[in-house]
Amino acid sequence: MGVRVKTGHTLLAAALGLGMAFGAQAGKYPDITSLPDLKINAAKAELGKRLFFDRRISGDAGIACSDCHKPENGYAHPDALSPGYPGNGHFRNSPSVINAVHKKVWMHDGRLGTNLNDVTREMLTEDYIMNMDMRVMQERAKQDPKYVQMFKDAGYGEPSNGSIRKAIPEYLKTLTSVNAPIDTGKMSASAKRGQKLFEGKAGCIQCHNGPLATDGKAYNTGVPENFDIFLDPMNHHAFIAFAMFQGIEDYMNLKRDPGYYNITMDAADTGRFVTPSLRELKYSAPYMHNGMIKSLYDVVGFYNRGGGKDSRKDSRLKPLKLGKQDIKDLVAFLESMSGDPLTSGQHVWKDPYPAEYPVIENWTQVKN
Repeated sequence: MGVRVKTGHTLLAAALGLGMAFGAQAGKYPDITSLPDLKINAAKAELGKRLFFDRRISGDAGIACSDCHKPENGYAHPDALSPGYPGNGHFRNSPSVINAVHKKVWMHDGRLGTNLNDVTREMLTEDYIMNMDMRVMQERAKQDPKYVQMFKDAGYGEPSNGSIRKAIPEYLKTLTSVNAPIDTGKMSASAKRGQKLFEGKAGCIQCHNGPLATDGKAYNTGVPENFDIFLDPMNHHAFIAFAMFQGIEDYMNLKRDPGYYNITMDAADTGRFVTPSLRELKYSAPYMHNGMIKSLYDVVGFYNRGGGKDSRKDSRLKPLKLGKQDIKDLVAFLESMSGDPLTSGQHVWKDPYPAEYPVIENWTQVKN
């Protein structure tokens, strides 16, 4: 049922509840099964947890991983566009990092597909994200006696930037869905009806399948542009920094996020984004790569109408013609993929940090 395109992957559906001209059959796609168990090194994960919430691992000690990936928001962020490094904004929505260790590709455009060590390095060093010189990061860790002991206890020896890039992914292993009704078998009657729609009339299973409820491929579903990226100078110069580094042509005149084009440099891939996981959606609104859709009801409504308007949108997207009860049931099923909030001390570092590295106030005005 696939259609071959230039990029070499099969376009089966779009990002959520796709209305196709044909019905889906669940048996043709991997089931949304429980996530596999992981072996976790407790000492390394504890070190990674302290690092994840520590603002001192950013350039000006003003932003931590947890400032964009907030525990109370499903390790995503409640704003449409993520915060960026102090002094600029960002141009995409913060994705949840719950279950990130189970992914095979990362970032909304899928540009990283090796391992979380590389993802961690990019987040730490990109100037519009955390802007950290890893040599400085290493020295800061060496000057904190608690870090010195934690690195030793974790078997890393003295602090190093390489072990930091290993410890944070080890912590991310602890951020895995727990007690989601879809895993425990305790779904409501409405959610069960929604699952039948998901696997049948709505066609969602065609892209949202497997343990993470994503096929990891990129599609254009017509999500509207978030023009705050281009109208707000703080967001725009983050976009410029990204596009320039990626080698995107004519980036100063762009008025849309190129998406998967960033990978292939094929115009046909403009506006395609990787299918997101549907796990933990209950906590991680707003939705889509640019935060343009506020609620799960709005997302289902968007695809019930056949997606948005885009000249490169998958032509097979059609209105689903779901009724009000169908929409409620489908949302109930989507919510059944969210488990217990991961906000306890088991997952969140709650001890204070030393104040050797205070935030530099008005740092953009500071002169050497």
